[in-house]
Amino acid sequence: MLPADLTPNLNPSLAQSLLASYAEDDRTTHIDGIFLPSRDRCIQLVELLRKATFPGFFEEVRLMQENIAQRTADLVAEIDAVTYEQIRQTERYLLNQKGEAHAGDDCPECDVTAREKTDQFLAAIPDVRRVLATDVQAAFDGDPAATHPDEAIFCYPGVDAIFIHRYAHQLYRLGLPLLARIFSEYAHNETGIDIHPGAEIAESFFIDHGTGIVIGETVNIGARCKIYQGVTLGAVSTRGGQDWRGMKRHPTLEDDVTIYGNAIILGGTTRIGAGATVNGSAFVTTSVPAGHTVSVEQPELKLKPPRRRKAKDVGDA
Repeated sequence: MLPADLTPNLNPSLAQSLLASYAEDDRTTHIDGIFLPSRDRCIQLVELLRKATFPGFFEEVRLMQENIAQRTADLVAEIDAVTYEQIRQTERYLLNQKGEAHAGDDCPECDVTAREKTDQFLAAIPDVRRVLATDVQAAFDGDPAATHPDEAIFCYPGVDAIFIHRYAHQLYRLGLPLLARIFSEYAHNETGIDIHPGAEIAESFFIDHGTGIVIGETVNIGARCKIYQGVTLGAVSTRGGQDWRGMKRHPTLEDDVTIYGNAIILGGTTRIGAGATVNGSAFVTTSVPAGHTVSVEQPELKLKPPRRRKAKDVGDA
């Protein structure tokens, strides 16, 4: 038995206060609308996709030629089940948003749509794997500190972020923005790299170091681009909020662009031409021609010799 001072306080007045606050403001409640995807199950799906994308790297048991066929079949079945379950919940959630509470309770068409979208998502996995192989190679080729492509798969936050993004983008294209954002925010939490699932990113993309990178929803990034830590590809302004929905707000990078650390590039009409370089800490809101380099004028460095200590100072010490 717990000592008297450690006995749980049931505090019925607090419970009543909370109930009253739920009734007063429903913006942060989801009481009758029971259909929501599960964040935990979505994270589980990410990790299942990681195993399917990089076979042999993240398994609990050793993959061999003798067991890979059965393991792959089991993995596909598990990915299918979790994906269908979460898309099914999401389709009902979207219906819930449009109508009355419990609008998705009786929705056989939601099941049909969930099955179709699940099949489309799963069918994209081989091509996503192909593109991710180019990202891994770009990470290895672009970093002389890397000893092997395996190191990029195991250890690089940039590879982890683009791996999750490429699957989140598939969900986004299927009209499942909530699921896609769960994926992307998981990547954000794990890596410090914030890529909106709507961003269009071509193959052989390399994020070096990565922490603090922000890539907005309507960004377009061409092939073989490379960006460093702290880079922002953002909007000039979000004043007006929802009025900007659906508009091109973020910049475009053409092929073979390099953006160095802490550069900020803003605006939907801003285009960085093929082969251009934006040096560190630059602030760019206008387009850059192909092959050009943007640099910031270096601040003047002043070097002062060490202060000579006077005899009095030495004596005082």
